[in-house]
Amino acid sequence: MKSLPREIIAVVPAAGIGSRMQADKPKQYLTIQGKTILEHTLDVLIHYPAINHIIVAVTPSDPYLAEIDLLNHSKIQLVEGGKTRAESVLNGLQHIESKANTWVMVHDAARPCLTHQDLDKLLQINDNNGAILAIPAVDTIKRTNSTLQIQQTEDRSQLWLAQTPQFFPAQTLKHALQQALANHLSITDEASAMELMGFQPHLVAGRSDNLKITRPEDLALAEFYLSRLNHTT
Repeated sequence: MKSLPREIIAVVPAAGIGSRMQADKPKQYLTIQGKTILEHTLDVLIHYPAINHIIVAVTPSDPYLAEIDLLNHSKIQLVEGGKTRAESVLNGLQHIESKANTWVMVHDAARPCLTHQDLDKLLQINDNNGAILAIPAVDTIKRTNSTLQIQQTEDRSQLWLAQTPQFFPAQTLKHALQQALANHLSITDEASAMELMGFQPHLVAGRSDNLKITRPEDLALAEFYLSRLNHTT
C-alpha cells in the first residue's frame, strides 16, 4: 500500500559562534562569492521543491540577522537557538506541528556545497530508522592517548564520516533528543540521539565536497567547490 506523501521540514541550527574559524563573526556570516555561507546553504534548501518549510535556529541578539534579506523568504521561519546544537534542533522541532508523515531534515548552516542530487538519494529512505549523508573513511585512522601518541591503527573498512542533512521522522527525532538531553547524554549529531533510542539510521553515500566549514583553510576550498557547482548548474 502506498504511504502518505511526506511533509518535509528542514531545520538549520545557526546559533553557533564558530570559534575555530578565528574570525571576527560567526562562520555562517563569512562571505564567499559575495554571499554569506548561511545564504548559500539556505539557497540550496529553498530551491529544493520537496522541502515545504525551513526553520532556522538563531541567537536572538545576533546583530548580523538584519543584514540577510533571504531570512525574510516565505519558506523560512526563525526560532530561538539553544546553547548547544541539540538544543537548537529541539527548539526548531518544538515549532513543528508534526504529524506521522512529517519528516525533518537537519542541515548544518556551514555546509553550503550541498547538492540536490544528494538530497534525492536521501529521500529514498522511508523507514523509521531515517538516514544521514556520510562518506567512507579513506584516510588511515589512528587512535591516540592523552599525550598524542598513537595507541593503534583503526580498521577503517566499516568507518564513515557523518555529514548532513540527517533525515528522520519529526516526532521520533524530537523524542530522541528530549530523552538524550534529559539524561545528560553526549550527542554530537541527530543520528547519535536516534542510536541511543535503539534505531539504526541508514548511511547514504554523499559527496566529499559537502564539507563543513570549520577552519580558516576551509573557506578557499568551499569557494572552489561552489564555483564548480555554480558552473555546472
